[in-house]
Amino acid sequence: MLYLILKAAISGLIVAVVSELAKRWPGFGALIASLPLVSVLGMIWLWRDKPDPLTLAAHAQATFWYVLPSLPMFLVIPALLQRGVSFWIALAAGCALTLILYLAMTWIGPKFGLRL
Repeated sequence: MLYLILKAAISGLIVAVVSELAKRWPGFGALIASLPLVSVLGMIWLWRDKPDPLTLAAHAQATFWYVLPSLPMFLVIPALLQRGVSFWIALAAGCALTLILYLAMTWIGPKFGLRL
């Protein structure tokens, strides 16, 4: 149980630091947020829990393919905000687009031999 609390605390601390940095320096906050910290932590926790090279390799490879459909969200949200769309609507639209692209990736990916 202590291990789970530690994992949650470290992960939460990263999110808190990014949001605080972004208040003062939006670009620097974005740089930190763009780092694959969650992915790296996830791989560390996975390796600690199950030190299997094949499992970790499959996880890292699937992470790569799932990052791709999430990228358009970071173009849609600012485009909508710059056009006067409210934050919550822009965020919902970005998340909906990401969900649609995730579904497309899980449907199309295996047709090209991707194991997601």
